[in-house]
Amino acid sequence: MKNLLEEIKLETNKIFLDFELQVNLDFKISKIEEFDLQINNLVQFNSRSDFKTISKKVKEVLESYTIFKKIEITDNGFINLSFDTEELFKSIKNTRDEFKTLNPEKIVIDYGGPNIGKPLHVGHIRTLNIGRSIYNLHSFISNEIKSDIHLGDWGMPVAQIITYIDENNLKINQLTSDDYQIIYPKASMEYKLNEEFKNKAKSINKLLNENDEIVINKWKIIKNTSLKKLKKDLEVFNHDFDYWLGESDVNNMIPDMIKDLTSKKLLTTDDGALVSSEATDPKILITKSDGSYLYITTDLATVLHRKKHIPYDKALYVVDKRQSLHFQQLFSCISFFNLTDSLHEHIAYGTLNDSKGNPFKTREGDSKPLLELFEEIKSYIYEFNNDLSDTTLNKLTNSVLTYSDLLTNRKTDYKFDLEKFASNSGKTGIYIQYSQVRAKKLLEKFKFSKKRNFRPLKESEKNLMRIISIFGIFLEQSIKTSEPHHLANYLYDISNNFNIFYEDEKFSDLNNSASLNTKLYLTELFLTTVNNTMHCLGIEPVDEM
Repeated sequence: MKNLLEEIKLETNKIFLDFELQVNLDFKISKIEEFDLQINNLVQFNSRSDFKTISKKVKEVLESYTIFKKIEITDNGFINLSFDTEELFKSIKNTRDEFKTLNPEKIVIDYGGPNIGKPLHVGHIRTLNIGRSIYNLHSFISNEIKSDIHLGDWGMPVAQIITYIDENNLKINQLTSDDYQIIYPKASMEYKLNEEFKNKAKSINKLLNENDEIVINKWKIIKNTSLKKLKKDLEVFNHDFDYWLGESDVNNMIPDMIKDLTSKKLLTTDDGALVSSEATDPKILITKSDGSYLYITTDLATVLHRKKHIPYDKALYVVDKRQSLHFQQLFSCISFFNLTDSLHEHIAYGTLNDSKGNPFKTREGDSKPLLELFEEIKSYIYEFNNDLSDTTLNKLTNSVLTYSDLLTNRKTDYKFDLEKFASNSGKTGIYIQYSQVRAKKLLEKFKFSKKRNFRPLKESEKNLMRIISIFGIFLEQSIKTSEPHHLANYLYDISNNFNIFYEDEKFSDLNNSASLNTKLYLTELFLTTVNNTMHCLGIEPVDEM
């Protein structure tokens, strides 16, 4: 069964096709008090001679659905709709099957992942949360979606770590992931300040690219140790990936790629470096004058690797907005080099800052480890909920980290305020969890009558029914724009409406089976919808509060 609003869209679009017009009907939330929805697609045709005929046909389709109590089409083509909540109550289910796409796409999400040897820090959380939500959104509508962490496991950062180990005579087989987290910043600093160290690191990097056996063996040890720790840490945050590929997986493809592009005169030499032949300002650098690769070199090879091993229609790169120029150049090169016809999009996001608006830092001035923030949130929640299980506390901590992150438009920076985001009231992950647990407990405590007889809806019930019915609109908006905040804000609104509905009258006071059945059925619809919304955002429901 198709979601009812989606079915209405499809049937109305057929009317436009009858007039040879390509339209994808778009429901919007109305700002006019007496209406619930607005459709603006008809406006663009109001100068046509057959405008009135089109309007009449569209209205006839809309009138054939009993969920609308009032339908108004203005002279200039705005369509205003108000719901008949009693009919909605009978018609809306919001089960997952109703939202399956008719034209599934193959999509790859590239998370622009962390570098090996370096701990997960607070800056990584937005990539993880936004990426997972976009993954879940597409999976929910049955697109074929794959995720790739895209590890930084090759090149100069690795060469710096190996150089540091060699210079300090450290026994690489005895080093732990904690040791690498200390070594990484020290090696990076040495590279910046010590010319001799820098030259040695460059030599190591050259040997790495030449697959020198001794250097490769050291690289393998560093990667394996780091990856075990990374996977363990990501489990805490309930994150996983379909592919754990890195820059190293495409490194062997780069020489042939460079050779092919050069033979086609798509690359030219500029002071020893290779640049794209495309007329851009500035020129797009593909390899340095010493022959070493850049991020764009690896990313171009990754496109070829995915084309062969993970065929896709669209690739979404969930990476900090500060990398926008890199992706502009990458996408320009993909097109100019004719690597693939698939679409590529940079899903840019702003930074997460502390409550004062400053970047999260440790006392030593380093980036704050993500696990440290997790433990701070968990300890804060425990102060007020010390009777909860550790499993529930972990889920609530992740709810706070995820919901507060997705609530903000991904394109903007935001401040993380622990007291605000871990509160049990307002737009918080705790409030959302509290609402769905309350609904769950009601359905466990009270039972439906076999007759499922219902009574007319009261005002708070009508309001809840209205917002339940528009889940699909916010789902579509979040998918279309890759902006989970639309659905995150909807999650608060539906939870808030449920709590108003709950407080309106006590379930235990209801002796009339029709009244109890009506409220329980609405609660069931709410729980179905809120669980789907939480899933799409990457929030795991808890069973206790």
